[in-house]
Amino acid sequence: MFFCSNCGAQVIEKVPAGDSRPRHICVSCNAIHYQNPKIVAGCLPVWDDRLLLCRRAIEPRHGLWTLPAGFMENGESTEQAAARETLEEACTDVVDLDLYGVFSIPQINQVYMMFRARMASGDFSPGEETLETRLFSEHEIPWDKLAFPVVKRTLERYYRDIRNDHFPVHVEDIFRHPARKP
Repeated sequence: MFFCSNCGAQVIEKVPAGDSRPRHICVSCNAIHYQNPKIVAGCLPVWDDRLLLCRRAIEPRHGLWTLPAGFMENGESTEQAAARETLEEACTDVVDLDLYGVFSIPQINQVYMMFRARMASGDFSPGEETLETRLFSEHEIPWDKLAFPVVKRTLERYYRDIRNDHFPVHVEDIFRHPARKP
């Protein structure tokens, strides 16, 4: 951040009084600009014991498979965001949303909140950001073509929990390992 979103003046980075972290502070109006993680809300939409996945039509990870999920909007709950993203990406309504996992990804400043949900009907189709939608049984999941590590982790937990017939809320940190230099 280089300029204040309140007045347009330059910002500097320093620790404000009463704080312990460097923040962007306006040199003119003294506004403190906090930068916080983004919340991603998504669903594991189930229909007849199969999960609905979406093949991405946008970057990042164009062409790979994912669960319907996306950034929350102001003024909506996490459940509303997960349902909206499912409708936008897979053109289907979900009901009975139940928090399933909270996955923090500190390196990219994101927190995923994933919900188990039941599809209201068997109708679905690709949304604007989706190339293809499809229902998958566990053995059909394209494990080597999943878009994000958090999606793989969520699906692994989900199928393990199905086998155990127990669905706790998972809270995990997912750390990316930096590429190793030769």
